[in-house]
Amino acid sequence: MSGGILIEDLAEPVFTDKQRSALQYGESLSVDLSRASILAAAEKKTGLSDWGPEDFLQRLDLLCDEWNSDDGLNNLGRLSLRNKLVQHATSRLLIQHQFNLHPEIRAVEIDSPIIVAGLPRSGTTHLLNLMASDSRLRALHLWEAYEPVPMPGETLLPDGTDPRYQRCQKAWDSLQELAPLIGAMHPMNPDHIHEELELMGPNFGSYNYEWLSLSPRWRDQYFAEDQTYQYEYMRDVLKLLTWQQKDSDKPTRWVLKCPQHLEQLPVLHKVFPDATVAITHRDPASVIQSAVTMWTYSQRMSRSSIDLDAIVAYWIDRIEHLLRACAEDRHRLPSDQSIDVPFHVLVEDDIGMVEKIYEKANLAMTDRARSELSRFVHTHKENYGKVIYDMKRQFGIDPDELRERFNFYFDAFPVKRGRG
Repeated sequence: MSGGILIEDLAEPVFTDKQRSALQYGESLSVDLSRASILAAAEKKTGLSDWGPEDFLQRLDLLCDEWNSDDGLNNLGRLSLRNKLVQHATSRLLIQHQFNLHPEIRAVEIDSPIIVAGLPRSGTTHLLNLMASDSRLRALHLWEAYEPVPMPGETLLPDGTDPRYQRCQKAWDSLQELAPLIGAMHPMNPDHIHEELELMGPNFGSYNYEWLSLSPRWRDQYFAEDQTYQYEYMRDVLKLLTWQQKDSDKPTRWVLKCPQHLEQLPVLHKVFPDATVAITHRDPASVIQSAVTMWTYSQRMSRSSIDLDAIVAYWIDRIEHLLRACAEDRHRLPSDQSIDVPFHVLVEDDIGMVEKIYEKANLAMTDRARSELSRFVHTHKENYGKVIYDMKRQFGIDPDELRERFNFYFDAFPVKRGRG
């Protein structure tokens, strides 16, 4: 814990001059968070108008209505949410255009992917990035997840940089200026390996929107729907990404991860029947205190006030839903295509755990692969563990009492209980 950062102002943020200036700028804006405005902005950016199947409009309307009804959002928060929806709408047009021009894309196979599922803050990001360092596997970089298809007519910059990468870097630089501790909790630089749920965004799907703003109405609709169609859309975008690199020497076997998969294991297996699934497991109390700290801190520039009790209650319920679904459906994954990954074991020997995953995936651990994994571990150690999480001090929740709520999970999986 020495040298760590304890965020003391989660409930009542103390803003820097730069943050206050940004908030004041936001209040000077008029933010149109409506379907018509978002679709028009995307059509203007791309010069395209074929949206494909229009069932997404109902989901877009729901998001706009819920966020417009949220009195706690300030204008900067509304602008951020609008920008995200415009980004997704823009990508939808570009993706649909590629499918129209090249119907052969849908015939591309996504063969034997390795997919990590697990709670947020349970080691999924480290495990994914570790396996992504293996040059035989293809991973989804953040810049590519945000913009799967280049803008029409856009070419590489003179230094060979993809403009999408440059835009992602600028966005990350801006975020760090306004929320400097985010990098210590969850780096989002362009080379960061991202979650494939971002590829559901152009279809206005996934639980990702809950991470952008508390969205109980969105959550309830998501719960009520069979999510197969969203996973199929995401799979098809992966096909598009694979097809776009067909003339390169880039590997075609994907390594992916998303916490949402915990509550969609049957759907995941249905859409990716030959996938190897690695499920990380960590003490839920440790996960929750980390997740709510990160979520609360990230919202300080978006909300006029921070309701810690509401945030904690929402995410405790949300984590419980993920874990109950996992406990109920874990057996539906074939044993020869799945493996449980206890967090404490991963921390003790991450490369050894990757080797066990590779055994399930019929992927040999070669000397080159071991060297690449070791290099990643050596060069990324300093990126972890900078922020101190203290649920009792910061949120008034006793972790030991909270753990009692999750006894069903401790009984079902090899999870090491934390202390305090």
